[in-house]
Amino acid sequence: MQAFLKGTSAGTKPQFTKDRAVSATAGSSGETKKVKPVPWVEKYRPKCVDEVAFQEEVVAVLKKSLEGADLPNLLFYGPPGTGKTSTILAAARELFGPELFRQRVLELNASDERGIQVVREKVKNFAQLTVSGSRSDGKPCPPFKIIILDEADSMTSAAQAALRRTMEKESKTTRFCLICNYVSRIIEPLTSRCSKFRFKPLSDKIQQERLLDIAEKENVKISNEGIAYLVKISEGDLRKAITFLQSATRLTGGKEVMEDIITDIAGVIPATTISGVFTACHSGSFDKLEAVVKDLIDEGHAAIQLVNQLHDAVVEDEELSDKQKSIITEKLAEVDKCLADGADEHLQLMSLCATVMQQLTQNC
Repeated sequence: MQAFLKGTSAGTKPQFTKDRAVSATAGSSGETKKVKPVPWVEKYRPKCVDEVAFQEEVVAVLKKSLEGADLPNLLFYGPPGTGKTSTILAAARELFGPELFRQRVLELNASDERGIQVVREKVKNFAQLTVSGSRSDGKPCPPFKIIILDEADSMTSAAQAALRRTMEKESKTTRFCLICNYVSRIIEPLTSRCSKFRFKPLSDKIQQERLLDIAEKENVKISNEGIAYLVKISEGDLRKAITFLQSATRLTGGKEVMEDIITDIAGVIPATTISGVFTACHSGSFDKLEAVVKDLIDEGHAAIQLVNQLHDAVVEDEELSDKQKSIITEKLAEVDKCLADGADEHLQLMSLCATVMQQLTQNC
């Protein structure tokens, strides 16, 4: 009898726990569906052409094409984080609508394989497809597709050369948009087939407005001085500024975002450390200089970051003559090249600081 009761209790118990487990998972899945954490860069990416900031010429051309005018092949170039990819994606969404967007737009960037074989097969096959000029919502739709080649300056010359004939042959059904940081790395036959637009680094005022708007929407506590400092270290790259703001907000956990937090996240060398380097150089003692450089590297600061900040400090220093500034900046250029080629950071910084010390001690 006891064995029978144990059997029934054992048999019914799993059914009860299973039901509870099902309801619990259903509840938890319902909760997880509500919260979808998205990086702020993607969350606040421009959804339409009007939201693109500070690029009036490009916006004006794209607006004309949205009104019915034909769209030329485009070449967008400029520094990172100025809205090149966002602009063409926003324009494509407005042209084709959310339904046809995936069918009409082919986007390839540096993470995709873009050798000569891909250009000959994937790009060419997509370009040869014909499309109709109608949308389900009744709005006019252009009878062409868009191929976006992001970071086109990383494509090989052979792959770029293979694009030339495709761009001409499929001009009735396809428009190309090449996006790059350095227009000099795009071969001349391609640039002559495209309308070129330079994306300017965003002005400080525009960046501050965008960052304050995001901070207000996300309930971030940050002063105007903090926003100004964020803009300064991002150097016209709005994407970088937004990423730093989100990282700083997560780090502070609801408290006010201060300048020292932004400095730590951005990897910027503090002003006190830079002044310490100059003090050691002024002293004329090689031992002090070596100790300062060793501390700098031990703290994990990047040598290239010191080169950039030291350049700004040298240019703004009123005590140095033009000749001294030119000698130091020439040395900065040499060190920058050596670091890019993989030279030892400690030796390069010692060489740089020794040159700075030599020039500073000449005044004494």
